[in-house]
Amino acid sequence: MDIDLLHDVVRAALSAGADAAEAVSAERSALSVGVRLGELEEVEREEARDLGLRVFVGQRQAVVSGSDISPVARAKLVERAVAMARLAPEDSYAGLAPQDRLMQGARPDFDLYDSTERSPEVLETMAREAEAAARAVPGVMNSEGGSATWSNSAWSYVTSHGFEGRHRSSAFSLSASVIAGEGSGMERGGEGRSTRHAEDLPSAASIGAEAGRRAVAKVGPRKLDSRTAPVIFENRVALSVLSPFIGAISGPAIARGTSFLKDKLGQAVFAPGIDITDNPHRQRGLGSGAFDDEGVATQPMSLIEDGRLTTWLLNASAARQLGLNSTGHASRGLAGPPGVGTHNLTLQPGTQDRAALIKSAGSGLLVTSMFGPSLNANNGDWSAGVGGFWFEDGEIAYPVNEITVAANLIELYARLVPGGDLEIRGAANSPSILVDAVAIAGR
Repeated sequence: MDIDLLHDVVRAALSAGADAAEAVSAERSALSVGVRLGELEEVEREEARDLGLRVFVGQRQAVVSGSDISPVARAKLVERAVAMARLAPEDSYAGLAPQDRLMQGARPDFDLYDSTERSPEVLETMAREAEAAARAVPGVMNSEGGSATWSNSAWSYVTSHGFEGRHRSSAFSLSASVIAGEGSGMERGGEGRSTRHAEDLPSAASIGAEAGRRAVAKVGPRKLDSRTAPVIFENRVALSVLSPFIGAISGPAIARGTSFLKDKLGQAVFAPGIDITDNPHRQRGLGSGAFDDEGVATQPMSLIEDGRLTTWLLNASAARQLGLNSTGHASRGLAGPPGVGTHNLTLQPGTQDRAALIKSAGSGLLVTSMFGPSLNANNGDWSAGVGGFWFEDGEIAYPVNEITVAANLIELYARLVPGGDLEIRGAANSPSILVDAVAIAGR
């Protein structure tokens, strides 16, 4: 979408009575191919172009969006936005990001765009190969399919106080999911990866083989008696344990007082030596960007440094409410005002790989899947349904399922030990983590 069109929309909003305005456009092209049991199952093509507008009338704001960008539709969009803002309740913290926090000058290139365009035939071949490799694993009995996707997107942003920004990115994805065992003993296993560049995607054979291995390993699960024991959260699920931490340090939660960490700024939350970073400048990162969704310049940050909580995650509104500055963590779609989100979050690794963590713990639970987490945001009480493996004498013994683990996250974080098996798989990454004693509810 021509960025001049966004300037036209902003000017029209000001002419219609808005005191300030911002316009956002999002364009996306995507092609996805799915196969099952070696046969083509679906081909989906997406072409989307959407426009969003946020306007301010005094301390009142409104957000509208639409996919029709014709002159008549844009005029109606502007008219509706300004009318809605005049009727909205006042918000003393609403407004565009301060100009002195905006990204200035040349925009760095984080290599987020690969011009490679996958044809339907190539995607079908990749999906078939991944599924075939998964089905070839001994013990795999059925398949939920393989899928390959290519996409590119462009996001543009213009404000009435002079900011103009645009970034373009691509994504390539490949996955497979299969079933091992039979009857009531069937178990699912899958593997999938997404990268910015086609050349960074693992081979279809490796993705399929891992999907099959994970399914077969889960066959024949046992029940556990309730107990307290060491628990290791595999690197693929460890972020589910850490995600409440991100919610607890978000500016809106702090401003509302609904955070179990609201009094912990500057204090030890994790053990000494633990660092959690957020790096929006990672080359080819799935969460990289020079500016956030309000135009504020981003920068690499340590959220936890040597165990201490160093910052809140702030957009412009939360920063005003707390008397602080935006940290460049505004995150938004087209249909609502900005919230808060991280960029490339990483729990920095320790020195022990997963096998070493298991040996050091002796006996306990290795969690490889998680569902239905529950959190009391005010005090940090947390629980989740999990499945995985019981280990004894430092070795995997047998698969287990239908288990719930529960802990207070303030206490859990203080005893958390990161492993050394960090893999950069997405926009949030963690090594496996060990906690020496967690309540396990079984049969």
